[in-house]
Amino acid sequence: MREDIKELLGGLEFETTAEIEVPEKLIDQVIGQDHAVEAIKKAAIQRRHVLLIGSPGTGKSMLAKAMAELLPKEELEDILVFPNPEDPNQPKIRTVPAGKGKEIVEAYKQEAMKKAQARNMFLFMLVFFIIAYATLQNQMLWGIIAAIMLFMLARYMIPREERNVPKLLVNNAGKETAPFEDATGAHAGALFGDVRHDPFQSGGLETPAHERVEAGAIHRAHKGVLYIDEINTLTIESQQKLLTAMQEKKFPITGQSERSSGAMVRTEPVPCDFILVAAGNLDALMGMHPALRSRIKGYGYEIYMNDTMPDTPENRRKLVRFVAQEVKRDGKIPHFDKYAVAEIIKEAKKRAGRRGHLTLRLRELGGLVRTAGDIALSEGASVVRAEHVLRAKKIAKSIEEQLADKYIERRRDYKLFVTEGAEIGRVNGLAVIGESAGIVLPIIAEVTPALSKEEGRVIATGRLQEIAKEAVWNVSAIIKKIMGRDISNYDVHIQFVGTYEGVEGDSASISIATAVISALEKIPVRQDIAMTGSLSVKGEVLPVGGVTQKIEAAIQAGLKKVIIPKDNLDDVLLDAEHEGKIEIIPVTRIEEVLEHALLDSEEKEKLLEKLYVSAEAL
Repeated sequence: MREDIKELLGGLEFETTAEIEVPEKLIDQVIGQDHAVEAIKKAAIQRRHVLLIGSPGTGKSMLAKAMAELLPKEELEDILVFPNPEDPNQPKIRTVPAGKGKEIVEAYKQEAMKKAQARNMFLFMLVFFIIAYATLQNQMLWGIIAAIMLFMLARYMIPREERNVPKLLVNNAGKETAPFEDATGAHAGALFGDVRHDPFQSGGLETPAHERVEAGAIHRAHKGVLYIDEINTLTIESQQKLLTAMQEKKFPITGQSERSSGAMVRTEPVPCDFILVAAGNLDALMGMHPALRSRIKGYGYEIYMNDTMPDTPENRRKLVRFVAQEVKRDGKIPHFDKYAVAEIIKEAKKRAGRRGHLTLRLRELGGLVRTAGDIALSEGASVVRAEHVLRAKKIAKSIEEQLADKYIERRRDYKLFVTEGAEIGRVNGLAVIGESAGIVLPIIAEVTPALSKEEGRVIATGRLQEIAKEAVWNVSAIIKKIMGRDISNYDVHIQFVGTYEGVEGDSASISIATAVISALEKIPVRQDIAMTGSLSVKGEVLPVGGVTQKIEAAIQAGLKKVIIPKDNLDDVLLDAEHEGKIEIIPVTRIEEVLEHALLDSEEKEKLLEKLYVSAEAL
């Protein structure tokens, strides 16, 4: 094994992931969320509710399922619903140990069957004697009519003994672990139970009320885990009911539709002693019922999930195990060889978007594993190789990445960005769509005499969001400070070309500054260069996110150089197909940006000399 591959795999020596041991328990398969694992273990012992907040794909549902495995299955119960002879619209509820519910229902059915057989025998004998008597009396027609009436009565009038058979509402027989109910997106009836409408509501043909009762997710999760992702999407009314169920540990079932016959039925309180694992992104906290969150916070755990984990040999070994787990969980794709696993780890480093870290958005990484496995399977390969992973990366692009490809293609066709020559006030900025796709963002600046008699204005177009707007104003202040030039007599127009999706963030700050300075000083900007970076009020170039994706977008657009913050240099993780295709220029100050971006001229030298003197003074 080559030393670099061995190092990338955290020192593990293996040929394929078939040799990697996968833990049996789900809790031991969770990667990079050690703090959450400890909290889940404690919550399972103490039966505490849990709130998991974090990015999608970081393992929230996996932790909830793991918690169900940790709960004792010996406490599981079956829930039965019985008819109530005193009030048919209030069925009775009984709980029995798991597995006993089915036995009870079968016993009632057997008893009902015996009674039905006895009744049918009696009716048969009665019909026989009626027909015999009618024959003797020469009244055969009336005998047949009487027999038919008896059969109709037996057929359509439900006997009392059959109505008394209870319904098994929740069946936990044979379960190896405590229940796990994923109620994400469930409507009120699915969550809290419902009573079906009965079109035959009278005349002896109606379905008994207890037969129409249906358990909700909160009842099926009794003695187990109820998982609800995007908890804030539940209505406030549903959250209030959920809180009541958590507090009382029982909740009656009634019809959810007011116009249904089920609305008349309301059972006795049904046990629902579940552990709630609620989940969501940060915005979920804003939409949660305050009392519901207070209940979890006061009697449970709030956990923020990690997006990344440190890039250490131990964590790389965990990612090797992750690939093995995904192969085993899928059950249809071949195992990965060591070189294919190394490519997955490289992708984990790249997707982290942070120096010295590995991504923990493992659902997306798992999608790449399965796509590579499908490619290998379609070719009849016995193992997944590195080439399959590289091809999978092209196929398994996110929607944002596909949009970015079309974005660059369209803008190249219509020449919305330029990749050669030099122009005054025009800069090829770089931006990110979503979280995984880079695009070239042309920025054009024009300086004109102020229309207002009081002072000039900064006018920016391109659907700028708040942070982007603030970045534009900061740049104008920086230009005044570092150039020592009063621009209050000018209107500065800044256009973000083709930004139909809007612009957010301040990573275009050095691009804006370069475009405005170029327009003010009439010095052309090289168009074979792209740039990204934030800017402090002292002219320092600060790090930004998504630098790898932005550089790849610049390569795809055909640009020759890219300027990035020096602090982002170690964050650059280009694929093998992109390495060496562009010159990366790390910078620390705006003066360095201008030195590389502006076209060589006497005016440029004078400007830089002035700026360096100003920087030293700062």
